[in-house]
Amino acid sequence: MITKQEQQLLSILRSNARASISDLARVLNLSRSTVQNRMTKLEESGVIKGYAVQYGSEYQDNLVSSHVSIKVKQKLTAKTNAELRQVSEVSELYAISGEYDLIAIVQAESLEQLSQILDNIGNLDGVERTNSSVILETKFKR
Repeated sequence: MITKQEQQLLSILRSNARASISDLARVLNLSRSTVQNRMTKLEESGVIKGYAVQYGSEYQDNLVSSHVSIKVKQKLTAKTNAELRQVSEVSELYAISGEYDLIAIVQAESLEQLSQILDNIGNLDGVERTNSSVILETKFKR
């Protein structure tokens, strides 16, 4: 388990993964070496897997996003997952219960590009059918 201070550290990093060690130490009221050691511990234990780019609001607001439910032929699940990993516009992929097997979050620069990506996903070996919902507005995101 992680400590309360490590939870605070993770919370700060989730808001700004580029925060400097000095800034983190100041906010947490810890020494720089303590913060660095805790970050190293969190990375080595797998709590922190990596640091990612978050799009700025100007760029993000111009993207078209969609939730794509995907029904997969069971014997081809691993292959389909691997092929979906190669589609750069798929930002997230979840295994789910119910009628569909997966939900992919797809981001495109236009409706035309989204349509092409959806066609490409539907044509992947192992995909039986898809159902997509375009995201009209994000109410909040954490």
